[in-house]
Amino acid sequence: MKAFVVEKYGKDGVRAAEVPEPSVGDRDVLVRVSAASINPLDKMVRNGEFKQLLKYKPPFVLGHDVAGVVTRVGSAVRGLEVGDEVYARPRDLRIGGFAEYIAIDMDDVAPKPASLTLQEAAAVPLVALAAWQILVDQAHVKPGQKVLVHAGAGGLGSTVIQLAKHLGATVATTASTDSEKLVRSLGADVVVDYTKEDFSKVLSGYDLVLDAVGGANLEKSLTVLKPGGLAVSVVGPPDAGFARQLGAPSFLGLVMNVLSRKIRKQAKALGVRYQFFFMQANGSQLRELGALYDSGKLRPVIDSTFPFDQTLEAMAYVEQGRTKAGKVVVSMTPDSN
Repeated sequence: MKAFVVEKYGKDGVRAAEVPEPSVGDRDVLVRVSAASINPLDKMVRNGEFKQLLKYKPPFVLGHDVAGVVTRVGSAVRGLEVGDEVYARPRDLRIGGFAEYIAIDMDDVAPKPASLTLQEAAAVPLVALAAWQILVDQAHVKPGQKVLVHAGAGGLGSTVIQLAKHLGATVATTASTDSEKLVRSLGADVVVDYTKEDFSKVLSGYDLVLDAVGGANLEKSLTVLKPGGLAVSVVGPPDAGFARQLGAPSFLGLVMNVLSRKIRKQAKALGVRYQFFFMQANGSQLRELGALYDSGKLRPVIDSTFPFDQTLEAMAYVEQGRTKAGKVVVSMTPDSN
């Protein structure tokens, strides 16, 4: 089958290749891929940024989001059948959405939301799971709380705005002038145009900040939190909790704590908290999220769709910052549903 494979770590390490169709274990479903989508995590894994923790062995197929049709099921699989349309964010070390077929553990798979096309569904799993796990599992967002979402027009930000609003939060976001109409349509109550003003000068008293920018933006984010508030970053620096989540040796947890010592110290001085976030595959959560898409509470935001054979161009498009809003999808059948 055709796939896009990381042959070596680095920017030029991915190429199209013919690889064997994946084997199917007792708990696996084999999915014929209809569409996949591009995530910043693809670039990070390609570049080897997590290679001490996620021990991929090149060559391996890249791609963290997938939607398609089940073509085979393992002997222990229950609740999924050949012909089912599904979507998934396969677990770490078993990724591979940029391929014609992928074998996925049944616990990571959910039926595709009926209201979404396969191309739309491919844009959903990673960002929807991240939004759920940050807002529900990590921050326990309650009605009436205040949530600041940076980069609200992005794939993750656009999803977090919608879910936070559904959970009853007051939502602020940073966005460009061109994106204000979009983020307001998604539910943002307060929009700070980052091209014109500094969010840290106009916002205060927030319970949660989600940062997907990092650096000085993260440091300023600490100052808009109320006492005891939480800043969550998806771009780092990582902390010991990340190492524990991946089951890494304890010394790597110490290394992570060193990397995040500065921001954690700044947070402590302000009476607030900092945590790194790295999402986990979860098919049961995707089922719950699917119901929210089908009820209209959530909707995918898609910037553009590339044909599958232009996956490298799609990755470059995202990496060059050309995305205006939402996700970029790669599709086996770009002109169909």
